[in-house]
Parts: sequence; structure tokens; C-alpha cells
Amino acid sequence: MKPINTFKVNTSNYSFVHRFLDLSCISISLIFVIHSYNLQITQDYITIALTSAVVFLYIAEALHLYQSWRVGSFISVMMTVTAVFIASFLTLFGISIWLKTSVSFPDQILTLWFLMAFMSSLAWRMLKHQWTVIRSKLGINLRKMAILGATSTGANLYQEIDDCDELGFDFIGFFDDRQTARLPKDLTVISDVSKCIDEAKKGKIDILFIALPISAEKRIAEIINLLSDTTVDVYVVPVFMLSDVMQGRVTHVGKIDALSIFESPYLGSKIWLKRFEDIVVSLTALIVLSPVYMLIALTLKLTSPGPVFFKQSRYGLRGEKISVYKFRSMNVMESDGIVTQATKNDKRVTPLGAFLRRTSLDELPQFFNVLKGDMSVVGPRPHAVSHNEEYRKLIQFYMLRHHVKPGITGWAQVSGWRGETDTLEKMQKRVEFDLYYILQWSIWFDFKILMLTVLTCLKSENTY
Repeated sequence: MKPINTFKVNTSNYSFVHRFLDLSCISISLIFVIHSYNLQITQDYITIALTSAVVFLYIAEALHLYQSWRVGSFISVMMTVTAVFIASFLTLFGISIWLKTSVSFPDQILTLWFLMAFMSSLAWRMLKHQWTVIRSKLGINLRKMAILGATSTGANLYQEIDDCDELGFDFIGFFDDRQTARLPKDLTVISDVSKCIDEAKKGKIDILFIALPISAEKRIAEIINLLSDTTVDVYVVPVFMLSDVMQGRVTHVGKIDALSIFESPYLGSKIWLKRFEDIVVSLTALIVLSPVYMLIALTLKLTSPGPVFFKQSRYGLRGEKISVYKFRSMNVMESDGIVTQATKNDKRVTPLGAFLRRTSLDELPQFFNVLKGDMSVVGPRPHAVSHNEEYRKLIQFYMLRHHVKPGITGWAQVSGWRGETDTLEKMQKRVEFDLYYILQWSIWFDFKILMLTVLTCLKSENTY
């Protein structure tokens, strides 16, 4: 018998239809614009249409536009559509310049075509979304759903369902075998597991989510076996200790299925997308800010003795050591061994250094690190090696920060966890925000962090 993988990577059930609608928007918009300008559809325009379709689909796949999106992420879908269209437009423009095409394609036609295709693609998604929400609110074709296991994961699952009308679920309740004293007070359990299986066999449950702890593996297997005699759709929701940091991606190793727990979010084309972002942003910053670099360097030489740049060892991707550059802000040069964090009114910090640290201008040389490939523009901030060795023993999942390159700025920094970490709790919060960034990474998330960084640098809290 031909081996079949147990798990399959989930994509949208309507992904083919979605692709067809997008390509239709692009083609019909081009035909409409051509006719609006009283032009004839020639072989050149057909070539352009086919090229645009290939480019669009390639970029859409790279940005996972047709994946099965999380419920409640409609805004993320629309932002991804925007990114795909902008990237496709710029790519087509670049191809035309590179090939020095002789096709007569006025700028106004190209612009109108882009806008029409883009707006129509957004429009059908908005209509589809609204139709789904309205159907759910009207109670049309709702599916009866229950959760087996009154656990914290079960509670989180219920909250997601309660917040998202577009799911189309009619929630029946929780089922659990535990005594009332052992159950969460805020969850109402309507009956036990045997009653749940009974209801399923009677056809009173359409969808069942099993949210039992992983220690109940045998019990879960027994329940699944009993449910095999029903027509219920059954889903197992992992209740791992590591649920907050797991990636949850299914991969195949030959004939064996594996579920990823820890892995870099930059897989496949995402590696190149992230690197492209880093090169563009760092090059732009180095060119635009070159006068600032020269002014800071000159002022440093005139106001205090010592070198302009300061080099310090840090852990980079996969925990490998890298040298991170900064403008010198202190009179001492601590680079390895025991490194003491700067504190309020620290006497080691020069007057100019205090200003540089407060505004984060001392971090500007790290754009050279980004260009080299040691760092990213956005990512978890790199800590001193001695701090890494200390906190990796105290904070669970601390080293998962190094599944990505360290960044000049990060989600923790713009969320208020910037500067001195004088307590274990502060470092734990920083790591928590770093891991959230790794899980939720996207180009748009990076853009949001960059915008917030500009605002954050104007404030001086916790930075000495």
C-alpha cells in the first residue's frame, strides 16, 4: 500500500476559488482600462497580463495569501493583499525597465489598472467576510459545537469562538469528568465525558474539540475510539506546557509526520523576504543618516577621549557569537566577561553618551551589522553574553530568542520593556514580548515596530 501522511498542511478550502477571483480581477481590470482608452488588445498586452498573473501568484504564495487564516485576522488578510499588490506592481515595473520593453503602456493606464485590480480584490474579500458574519448572526447553517475538557486551553478556545461570529458555531457547552471542586470557577460544565459521547452518537453535536492535558493520552485515545462510531468532526487541541511558544507546523520526514515545537519563523521564501527587508532598510538608513553619523563621530572625538565606535560580543542567530557595533557612550570599554548594566545617573556614561543612549542614537552603527547579515533591523535585542548565560538558567524558553537574528529594535522595546532590566520580572516580560514577536512575525509587524520605534526614541523612560 502506498504510504499516506497522517497530517496534511492546511490551506484554505476555497484557495482555488480565491486564486481564480484574484486573477479575474487583474485580467478584467486590464481589459476595462484598455477599452476605456480606446486601445486594441494586442499580443503585447496579453504577454503583460500573463506575466502579471505569474508574478502575482508567486508573490501571493510567498506571503501565504491563500493559507488558512486564523479567525479574527481579517485585517491581516487585507494588509497581506495590499502587500502582494504593491510588491507585484513594483516587480512588474522593475522587469519592464530591466528588459527595456518597447510595449506602449502609458503610466496612467498602468496606475489605473493597478488601482482597479487592487480595489476589486479587496472588495470581493470584504463582501465575502460580511456575508459570512451576517449568516452566522442570523443563525443560518450554524454547527453545534462542544468542548471536551474544562482546561485553560479549552477556556481560551471558547473565548476565540465567542469573539468570532464568522465561525458559524452554536456552542453547546463544556464536558469534563472532574469533580466540581477541581474545575475552573468561571467555566460551566454541563455534564461528563460519557454524556458527551452519548450526545455525539445521537447527532446532537456536529463538532467536538478535545482540550485535555497531554498526560491524558490514553484517555484521549479511548475517547477518539468511542467517537469513531459517530459522524462528529473531532479536533484535538494540544494542551502543552509549551503551547505559548510552539509553532505548530506539520512537517514530513519521509513517511513520518512531525509537529514542530521550536523553529525559526523564517522558512522558505520568508528567509529571503526578511533579508530583502533588512538590506533595503539598512542601506536606506546608512545613506539618509550619513550626516548624522559624521556629526556624532566628530562630537564624540571632541568631547571625550577614546574611539568613536564600541564593539561588544553578543549572541546572534543559533547562539553564535557576533560583534555588535555602537557609538561609544561611556568612559570605560566593557566588552566581555562581567558587564554591568547602565543605571540612573551612572558615572560611566558621558554627557553626550547619555543623550545618545536616551535617544537610541548609540545603536545607529548596528545598521552595518544588519548589512553584514549578523543582525536584523527588527528582532529581539541582543544581550551581553554574561547576561545571556545568567538568564538562560532563570527564565524558561529564554534561548528561543536566538531562533531569529537579534534586532536593532524589537517588539519588547516599543512595548515599554526598553532599557535597564534590574529585576528578573522585567527580563521575563522582555522575553515574553520577544517570543510573541517570533510567533507573530510578518513584514507588516516589522513595519509597525519601526514606526513605533521612532516615537519611542523620543521618550527616555528606563534608558540611562
